[in-house]
Amino acid sequence: MPVPIRRLFVALTLSTALLAGTTACGTGEKTSTEDTAAVRTAPAAATPSPTASAQRQKLAKTRFVANAGLAAGATYQWIVKPWKAGEFKKGAHGRKSALVKAALAGTFTYNRLKAAERNAQGDPKLAKALAPLSSGIEALKNLPAKLKNGDDSAAGSFNDTVNKVKSAGAGAGAPVQNKVPSAAQLTKGS
Repeated sequence: MPVPIRRLFVALTLSTALLAGTTACGTGEKTSTEDTAAVRTAPAAATPSPTASAQRQKLAKTRFVANAGLAAGATYQWIVKPWKAGEFKKGAHGRKSALVKAALAGTFTYNRLKAAERNAQGDPKLAKALAPLSSGIEALKNLPAKLKNGDDSAAGSFNDTVNKVKSAGAGAGAPVQNKVPSAAQLTKGS
């Protein structure tokens, strides 16, 4: 089967470019020691960091919104909806599955709310708005075990705390939208 001339031309051009690139990147001894000394002494930027306080605040708000949104979405999808549908009650169809998912979602929610709380420290308004909620977020730590044991009040506690975080974010100029995490994110915990 004959190969079109256009393909041959493209292949020849690419191979020539690759060959020229590899020979240009060779380690020749023709470099001056002043140039290499300057490169060695130049500080390496390990990670990019925001330079201005306004940029730092913007990133803090963005991260807060993302983490709080994931926490809110997980809470609503796997805790509040099944709780309102009565899936946590004894004898309910699919109760065990709903409780396992709710316990995973509870752990995920706690993890994301703690991350959102750390993110809020980068923005003075968010930090001030979330300060009274720290104890409520910390109280969620033991609730996944209560959810797993079928405690209905745990679902309400998750819902109340997430709604307070969403209100605090909206008051500080960072409105939070529910964002349902994937099953992989939920099982991974972040």
